[in-house]
Amino acid sequence: MIASTIPSVREMEAIAARHPHLLQSSAIERLRLAAVVGGVFLYMIFCWWFFSIGHVLSNGNWGIAGTYLADWVSYEVRPEIEIARDGTMRVSYPRNSPLGPNPNPDWVALDTKTVTRMGETPAAAATPKPKASSSFDFMAPAAPRGGDRSSAEESDLAATRAEEVVTRAVVTYDHSTHIEVTDKLVIATRAGETFAMRVDGDGLVIPQGPLPGWATQKRPGEKITLSFGPTGWAEVEGDEISIRNRFFGWANFLFDTNSPFFGKSYGEVFALLLSAERIDPARSNLSLAWNNILYNAEWQHLDVWTKLLQTIVMAFVGTLFASLVAFPLCFLAARNITPSLFANQAVKRLFDFLRSVDMFIWALFFTRAFGPGPLAGISAIFFTDTGTLGKLYSESLENIDDKQREGVKSVGAAPVAVQRFGVLPQVLPVFASQALYFWESNTRSATIIGAVGAGGIGLKLWEAMRTNSDWENVAYMVLLILMVVFVFDSISNACRSRLVGGKVH
Repeated sequence: MIASTIPSVREMEAIAARHPHLLQSSAIERLRLAAVVGGVFLYMIFCWWFFSIGHVLSNGNWGIAGTYLADWVSYEVRPEIEIARDGTMRVSYPRNSPLGPNPNPDWVALDTKTVTRMGETPAAAATPKPKASSSFDFMAPAAPRGGDRSSAEESDLAATRAEEVVTRAVVTYDHSTHIEVTDKLVIATRAGETFAMRVDGDGLVIPQGPLPGWATQKRPGEKITLSFGPTGWAEVEGDEISIRNRFFGWANFLFDTNSPFFGKSYGEVFALLLSAERIDPARSNLSLAWNNILYNAEWQHLDVWTKLLQTIVMAFVGTLFASLVAFPLCFLAARNITPSLFANQAVKRLFDFLRSVDMFIWALFFTRAFGPGPLAGISAIFFTDTGTLGKLYSESLENIDDKQREGVKSVGAAPVAVQRFGVLPQVLPVFASQALYFWESNTRSATIIGAVGAGGIGLKLWEAMRTNSDWENVAYMVLLILMVVFVFDSISNACRSRLVGGKVH
């Protein structure tokens, strides 16, 4: 039975002869699809050529991108090895080193010795030099002169001082990478490959052999940069070696170097929190620890959290005011609610004007008008969302089912009652759903407009990015923003699913 329903080849030919337009249309459709695919392919080739994408990809400095990403999840310790002309060295750390005021890491091994250096005492330095003798002198030839010094006096003025200097330094990055400095010779080792450089203690660096792939020198005698990948890098100059050793994690996230809890293990901190003996007599150890966390000078937790809350409030208030203003205006813009053409067009053009200017541009205007702060951000969100929500609300009103409104009107209800019972039940869930979506979206947008001075965590984020060195702080704030967006997205989805009566993903 099934086989009998399948037309034969002769029948197919007969159908084709009777209806040739069916086959022609399918051929035209195939040609149209081929033309579209070919056009897209040619356009992609044009874009590749016009924007020189191949050249950009081949000349891109991907090492910088890797270092940039590593800065988000790691920190650097930066010892400086100063080399004197006599070959002795001195190791110093930056004032804001993550190791604290007295750093002594185990990955920096030093050999020291005490040397005696000559110098003038402060008294000798303060003694004025004798004036040049004149051919005419009131003093007798044998009389002692004020500027004359006996050998004993000069020996008293000359002073010797003992100084501890570094004669050899070894900096270990990892098990296969280290730098050794001794007697004006710098030896760098990476993955079994050794590279030696001679320095003069002044400004000259001379490589002792060909440069490996992980070493660069722009011109002979200038500094040599050693790149060790994720573990760090170093710069070798004639009188100084800059070490950049990288470690995974965020240094001093809870307690900064000024905290009495700094450098202690979690067990020691926990024991101090439970101890009855107070570090600060004026407060408990728990209160002191919480205060140190909030006012951490490196991470500024309290300020970051305050700015994040400011961003959330800015988005909420701006969206709320925009919803309240757009709600009555949308009834004037809807043709089926307000029959006046003039009122429809005037309100719709107002909506077009408000939403045609981007929120970022509005933020620039209001920052200029009101000064930096949340007021500028709230105004920017309010203006943009009033236009967008007003347009969406009016379109929802124009698409309602008139049967429900006509039913309420047929019983003799007043115009206000018609809108209350015949229109609002249809559109109110949609209005609330759209307002919730914009509230969630504006939480992200408030971060962007904050960067131009509208306040909130956006401004804090921009300040951290401008330093070009606090990328771990940038990562911290980005994570906080993501957490807030995830939470608000979940809340918004749950509320909208209840309002529209279905499950929203």
